[in-house]
Amino acid sequence: MEIVATAMKEFAKNQNLEADISLEDKIIKSNTNIPMILVDENGNIGANSYLNLDLEKAKDPAYLQEQLQIMKEQNNPIEIDFAKNRTQYIYYRNSDLLNKLSYYPLTLILILALFLALIYMMFTSNKVAEQNKLWTGMAKETAHQIGTPLSSLLGWIAILKMENINDNYVDEIEKDVHRLNTIANRFSKIGSLPTLKKSDVVASTKKAYEYLEFRSSKQIAFSFESSQQEIYTNLNDELYSWVIENLIKNSVDAMMGKGKLSIEITTELNKIKIQITDSGKGISKSKFKKIFKPGYTTKKRGWGLGLSLSKRIIEDYHKGKILVKSSDINKATTFEITLDKVS
Repeated sequence: MEIVATAMKEFAKNQNLEADISLEDKIIKSNTNIPMILVDENGNIGANSYLNLDLEKAKDPAYLQEQLQIMKEQNNPIEIDFAKNRTQYIYYRNSDLLNKLSYYPLTLILILALFLALIYMMFTSNKVAEQNKLWTGMAKETAHQIGTPLSSLLGWIAILKMENINDNYVDEIEKDVHRLNTIANRFSKIGSLPTLKKSDVVASTKKAYEYLEFRSSKQIAFSFESSQQEIYTNLNDELYSWVIENLIKNSVDAMMGKGKLSIEITTELNKIKIQITDSGKGISKSKFKKIFKPGYTTKKRGWGLGLSLSKRIIEDYHKGKILVKSSDINKATTFEITLDKVS
């Protein structure tokens, strides 16, 4: 711009009409990208006294004043002394290309950060995938190992039935053996997509509820309510009952073996709501989502997998929702499961 200003000065000084001013003219015309405005000593912008600005917008005086203000903030003006003690000033600002270039380093840094984040996420996901494969393999192997003694136990139960032993005892042993068989089946399904079939969610919930009611402290008052006798949805019964059992066990632990526990099943349009409420110690609101993360537990013993598995079973396999609906410290906590209703 200093070169352009010098050329304009020389152009103005040269009064000889026959003089060669091609160099000055070439220098002035070479400025094709730096916006500039020429003002007089009073700060007035003359007609067509601007260069490299939007021609349509430049018809508006307000636009020219706005650009002039930007130029004043960026650079000091260059003074040009014309003949007859007339002075003008060149104001200019950075070209649009230079403005864009100033953002390129930041853009490159952001792209690099995004690339590094992508690499980190891929590395982390691969590591998690390997861990999941390990846990899946262990779960399936555990199910396989449990199968052998289960077969023997079923044989011993058949022998006990032929002996003069109280049938109630044999029935309870048989229930526990079937329970072990259910647990083995659950573990064998980890890592594979379960089969869903149309089932009565009331019956499935009540079955899991009654099994734990019979084996829990008698100081806990259990209650079960349903708005309808039969409500159908697509379920994998073994995995769904695992969720109900996990929630009931957590409620029993939260009540320290004494209190009230209720299960209520209702329908709302095409949705089924299963609510499990206990009178335990409660959960702070800040932990409503945290408790469903793998490894999170408040117990001295436990791996913190129960609720995370429950969330995966309900949301990933059954396409439903599970959450802490409400909780008051030392009063009550309500877990809610939402499933799609089918006719």
